[in-house]
Amino acid sequence: MDLRALAACRHQVDIDLGERSYPIVIGSGLLSDPAVFAGLPKARAALIVTNTTVAPLYAAQLQAALAPHYAQVHTVALPDGEAHKDWQTLNQIFDTLLGQGCDRKTVLFALGGGVVGDMTGFAAACYMRGVPFVQVPTTLLSQVDSSVGGKTAINHPLGKNMIGAFYQPQLVVCDLDTLATLPARELAAGLAEVIKYGPIADMEFMGWLEDNLDALLAGDRDALAHAVKRSVEIKAWVVSQDEREGGLRAVLNFGHTFGHAMEAGMGYGVWLHGEGVAAGMVMAARLSRRLGLVDEEFVQRLVTLIARAGLPTRGAVIASRDNAGHYLQHMRVDKKAEGGEIRFVLIDGPGKALVRSAPDSLVREIIDTCCH
Repeated sequence: MDLRALAACRHQVDIDLGERSYPIVIGSGLLSDPAVFAGLPKARAALIVTNTTVAPLYAAQLQAALAPHYAQVHTVALPDGEAHKDWQTLNQIFDTLLGQGCDRKTVLFALGGGVVGDMTGFAAACYMRGVPFVQVPTTLLSQVDSSVGGKTAINHPLGKNMIGAFYQPQLVVCDLDTLATLPARELAAGLAEVIKYGPIADMEFMGWLEDNLDALLAGDRDALAHAVKRSVEIKAWVVSQDEREGGLRAVLNFGHTFGHAMEAGMGYGVWLHGEGVAAGMVMAARLSRRLGLVDEEFVQRLVTLIARAGLPTRGAVIASRDNAGHYLQHMRVDKKAEGGEIRFVLIDGPGKALVRSAPDSLVREIIDTCCH
């Protein structure tokens, strides 16, 4: 493919945050193209933060692309998985930065999925009180959600993503070629974050997903390109309106309040994040139905789409006794909770979301009905 044809296959979506604005580049062949990484802050050194699964696949490619821009390109490969999204693993990044004598101009590159992206961003926010970083997401979930918007964090045993910072990257590079190496379960988990954008913002997109789900599951490049681009467009618009989740941005957490409770309750890594979000969306939709915000037809349409994607439509049992009580306990430490009152992202009619509370008795009923 010649360079003009290659450029035509690429898309750019911009996040408008004033002096913190940055582009999200989507396409194929990006990871090995040095031109993609031109224009970043000048520095002597770069550090690629990746994990033990992704490093053998893509670290050498990225190193070669960065070599023309940096005299030194270091790499640290973290253990893979949500279970390692903690202080101990975060310190491996700081150990490498300090061990290599990296200064405050060093640029960090997050090469991996959501866990790598979150931890790299948090490390960048903390090291010498802030160094530049770039997101290079290699999973569908991270390309359509976690790499965009500057939310960085690590987990605590009592709550997911409770320790972190808002810290925007300089650039997000979504190379669709990396999705070809995703296991089917990881691809499906990423689709959960794609599916959420329909109910909260764009029912036309939800219709497109229904029509093209088989192509997405088969890894069709054109279908994936559209899914990533539209998802990023919606998230970029929301983040531009509400960078620090003071109001509107919270709608992006549709399904996450229930999902995060499952992840914390079962132990991080038992279910993939997208699997928890999928079951959480069903629970949130059923809660919306009980509150009279949507009809049963909408709920069934969403459940059918999630099931077709190979994702769970029933919540996990996180405790053998008083399962609902354990859910409520975890949800009270959710970041949207206010004064101990749980705030849920609900569907206020198809394509529109709101954040509101609900009676504990009703939430218990939903949990009991939706968990197997």
